[in-house]
Amino acid sequence: MSKFGELISTNVPVLFNFFTDWNDDSTSMHPVLRDVAAAVGDKARIIKINVDKNPQLSEALRIKGLPTIIIYKNGEMKWRQSGLQDGSSLISLLNQFAR
Repeated sequence: MSKFGELISTNVPVLFNFFTDWNDDSTSMHPVLRDVAAAVGDKARIIKINVDKNPQLSEALRIKGLPTIIIYKNGEMKWRQSGLQDGSSLISLLNQFAR
């Protein structure tokens, strides 16, 4: 989990997508997040985390619903939501936190 600490400590917003391959809502977020990543460029980072492969981190963050999207900046959680999200809202949030 020290790697996670390094990832969230940047001054660039980092969006984490907690997902599984067997959850339809999780997999349907992948193309949305590709579009978000293309739109924000280097103003933010997008990182996908498979909860099945990262059970300790998922448990520590109390990930229950899938997908769960969390945005961190400077080591602080700025935004968190479970369920499907639309790309334009995520782009708007990342742009807001990139300031």
